[in-house]
Amino acid sequence: MSKKTIVVCDHIHQDGLDILANDSEIIFINAADEPKDKLVSEIIPKADVAITRSSTDVDDIFLENAKNITAVVRAGVGVDNVDIPGSSKQGIVIMNVPTANTIAAVELTMTHMLSCVRTFPYAHNNLKLDRIWRRQDWYGTELKDKKLGVIGFGNIGSRVGIRSKAFEMDVVVYDPYIDRTKATDLDIKYTKNFEDILSCDIITIHTPKNSETIGMIGKEEISKMKDGVILINCARGGLIEEEALLEGLKSGKIGFAGIDVFDKEPATDHPLLDLNNVTVTPHLGANTKESQKNIAIQAAENAIAAAKGIAYPNALNLPIKENELPDFVRPYLELIQKIGHLSAQVTKCEVKSIKVMTSGPVSDYIESMGTFATVGVLTESLGDQVNYVNAEFVASERGIELHKEVKPNNSGFTNKVGIKLTTAEGTISIAGTVFDDTEQRIIEIDDYTLDVEPKGTMIFFRNTDTPGVIGDVGGIMARNGLNISDFRLGRDSKNQALAVVRVDGTVTKAILEQLSALKACISVSHASI
Repeated sequence: MSKKTIVVCDHIHQDGLDILANDSEIIFINAADEPKDKLVSEIIPKADVAITRSSTDVDDIFLENAKNITAVVRAGVGVDNVDIPGSSKQGIVIMNVPTANTIAAVELTMTHMLSCVRTFPYAHNNLKLDRIWRRQDWYGTELKDKKLGVIGFGNIGSRVGIRSKAFEMDVVVYDPYIDRTKATDLDIKYTKNFEDILSCDIITIHTPKNSETIGMIGKEEISKMKDGVILINCARGGLIEEEALLEGLKSGKIGFAGIDVFDKEPATDHPLLDLNNVTVTPHLGANTKESQKNIAIQAAENAIAAAKGIAYPNALNLPIKENELPDFVRPYLELIQKIGHLSAQVTKCEVKSIKVMTSGPVSDYIESMGTFATVGVLTESLGDQVNYVNAEFVASERGIELHKEVKPNNSGFTNKVGIKLTTAEGTISIAGTVFDDTEQRIIEIDDYTLDVEPKGTMIFFRNTDTPGVIGDVGGIMARNGLNISDFRLGRDSKNQALAVVRVDGTVTKAILEQLSALKACISVSHASI
């Protein structure tokens, strides 16, 4: 068998380079110092696998030259500079290294927390830069006995909670997607009421960035917090609304903030930098020697495994070559993943089981349907920690049962796919089909028959089937400046109806509260695809 070539496009730790250089079964090219035009036009065509970081874009030009590449390893977590759909069409597996920087991010969070309560950076600068010895100016507070609210209890949030317990803090966790015992077994309080987090002395956020979490702490949430609250964000820019954060810091409502991430980076002119009650770092979550070493080692090992065809650890996509899959199957795979993501957003609760159902010729691919559905469901809570390779393992690890069932094809559609999601609070069933080869549609939600394109921002409004409801819903949308782009209605035999309202704009908590207050309302939720 001929040797495979691995190209390193950007700088990684020497230990990773050594692993590649010492493997006699591969050809290793270190092109980190090559001009990007030369890298893409002359070196990438020779590669079977590439290792990249943020300096190399896996874009149209890269993919056009990647004639022999079967896998790209992103040495880090973020894949914003990678065209994943384009890579999939070309049969290229995209992998990342999502956990190598976990401890670095945890310890940076604790650093910001301690810096905020002791105003450490300002005391340091006052002595070192200003040469002023004024101990009386730098009275801080202690972490001991303070109540810490942790939003998101995954790899990073859980470790922050454990370390905070060691400081004798009173820790409370909000994460509707986990089994409460994950927290309570650590003697950490668990809540499903977000208001409990808002009453804490210190709040730290550790969630993926998605439609549910963007701006999850805004002006309204801050107004409900304790005066002098401390906010920490070392996760993703945009989870805390920056204008609201700035206003809160200026007014003193927020006593201090520790920020490592911003909406737009680099943030060298950000107004937060002008305040003296904020500690800031330039996105240093992964910037430790140990982290960079771990990232390089894992990236090298993953690249070698991919080059040899052994495995594709942490794959973020499933390569689908047009000549290896019937044309009619791919839109169903995309649809079942969307349905999974939609069902998770609507329920926003700990998942107990996922049942995938198919009928028609597409049933021959039910195993793949199961994988795509599981990724869709778990992405809402886990973000880039879940992928097509580890999805079913991650589900099993979380105690989520997976079921697949081929049903008789008596629906009247050539093919039909669906999910029944069972959560700690109930179930939801969503099914769909594809018209004219590419037009994806949701055709059933529970007992309601509809025709909904799974696209954009959608409000799901369940109500008693009484006159005037559509007008009431439309009026609320109009008063809040939301344009309705589509309105689909289904009715059942119990005198109830379900409206799926697609809107242009952001569905706020206030809008959901106004809809919920309508006399006819049974339940309301929203999702974005």
